[in-house]
Amino acid sequence: MAKEPKPVRKRAAKLEYVEPIGLRVLVRKDEPKKETKGGIALPDNAEIPTITGRIVTISAAIEHDEDLPLRKYDKVLFHPGNAIPVDFESDNHLFVVPAEDIVAVFRRDAPGDD
Repeated sequence: MAKEPKPVRKRAAKLEYVEPIGLRVLVRKDEPKKETKGGIALPDNAEIPTITGRIVTISAAIEHDEDLPLRKYDKVLFHPGNAIPVDFESDNHLFVVPAEDIVAVFRRDAPGDD
């Protein structure tokens, strides 16, 4: 009796790029602060309703929308309620965030300052 060949397992290709779709951005969340600027230690379970991070990439829809002033590498403040964590790498804290949950963009210069 001939043995059946073992099925060949294909290794899953490693993800190398995540592209958000629709009005969404990919954000790398900043590390949580352990203390305030004044030196007050924050408890580990302190819940902060908004989070800061840096935009890693933006969707094509946002790139072509002049009403959304979001660009790659912008530092943003976002509400984490609808943010979807991306299990891309275990240590990089990536989230797909809807544009409506970006509540502020940090800029060096105010518009019109020259």
